[in-house]
Amino acid sequence: MIGVISFIILIVIASIIIFNSLKKDNKKDVKEDLVLEDKKLQKKEEKEELYKVDIKGQVINPGIYELKTSSRVIDVINMAGGLTEEADTSVINLSKKITDEMVIIIYSYAEVEDFSKTKEIEKQVQEKCTKNEIYSIQNDACISISSNEINGLININTATKEELMNLQGIGESKAKDIIKYREENEQFNSIEDIKKVPGIGDNLFASIKENITT
Repeated sequence: MIGVISFIILIVIASIIIFNSLKKDNKKDVKEDLVLEDKKLQKKEEKEELYKVDIKGQVINPGIYELKTSSRVIDVINMAGGLTEEADTSVINLSKKITDEMVIIIYSYAEVEDFSKTKEIEKQVQEKCTKNEIYSIQNDACISISSNEINGLININTATKEELMNLQGIGESKAKDIIKYREENEQFNSIEDIKKVPGIGDNLFASIKENITT
């Protein structure tokens, strides 16, 4: 009987030793896998291209910063310590993706107000931002606007009802007719094609042709 009990005890002890040994080996494998994965991530980060961006104006620490290619203007601002109390970002696209050698200028309220005094509507304020009449370099962070918006022309292929109603002689009814026509037919290939819309004849076309584009 004693021999049987001793045999059982030996089996239990052997089982415990084997279990602990396997447990240690498993921990070692997991640790090695984690180290290997960490090394792979480090290599990936080392290979990832970085962009250099120059930020000026109303930020705490203006200067040149290196950021990941997926970064945006707001990330550069944060890296530069954030905005000053005088910063006005109303003409800046904070979500714009950065590019290498990009220049970002954050204007003050006074500078933007000066833009507004010269050009009263926001689109023209944005144009001044792009042309950058204060600094001698282009501001790549400005909100993009098309040449048609700069010229004040209304694109009859994309204009909203409200935008179309800004045209002389175009009320809500005719604006809806223009939108209905382009939804049910092809887009206007030339400004003359707007005369295909019922109710828009030569006289009305003559009064709006200088203010529209396609």
